[in-house]
Amino acid sequence: MASFHQPQARQPILRLPGVVLVLILLFVAIEAWREFVIGPNAGALFYRFALVPARYSHAYLTQHLVNGGNLLERAVPFVSYMFLHASWNHVAVNSVWLLPFGSVVARRYGTLLFLCFFLLCGIAGAVVHLALNWGSVSPVIGASAAISGLMGASFRMLPSGRGDALQPLISAPVILSSLVWVGVNVVAGITGFGTGPGVHMVAWEAHLGGYFAGLLLAGPFNVLRRRASRLEESERRLR
Repeated sequence: MASFHQPQARQPILRLPGVVLVLILLFVAIEAWREFVIGPNAGALFYRFALVPARYSHAYLTQHLVNGGNLLERAVPFVSYMFLHASWNHVAVNSVWLLPFGSVVARRYGTLLFLCFFLLCGIAGAVVHLALNWGSVSPVIGASAAISGLMGASFRMLPSGRGDALQPLISAPVILSSLVWVGVNVVAGITGFGTGPGVHMVAWEAHLGGYFAGLLLAGPFNVLRRRASRLEESERRLR
């Protein structure tokens, strides 16, 4: 008796969540706009939308007779700095970094929770950098702090042997990964790699702020994800 096998549908090599692809395309579009449209006026763009700690220092503003802007203008950079980059290489590095860690988190949390998580980690990184570099005139740009948060969450999402439960904060995989990441960033801070005068691609303090925010927020967001899943299941049953 002859046997026939149904052809199997081709499976994509990389199942990239749509929200991750949209973020990468947004990075590319904004960098193209900055380079080809803004051009020589990029300095003014960075001062307005990058994170410049000096804008929040009353002493600095008073001494230099500079206007730091209204409340909204000071709040916007905590988000907008994530979407500005210093070069195409900067965009490429952050995009490659976003692919694995962003995909893991997006598949678990879904689009809306993922975006909220991404932004909160980036804001946390900005706050830490601001606190440790008060009065600095160097603008900080890039999505690295937010992506560091996705990295932290991804480490919590490593298989724990307890279903879909997260790795505990005090667990070997999380502690080891954290020590390595802290070490890398401390070395960057001591050697000046990625820092120094001019535009910073991203500060190492922001990296760590975003990373530890990701570690801590992974738990609450996992609870939100479970609640959203139960609500969707209840709605399906009522239809």
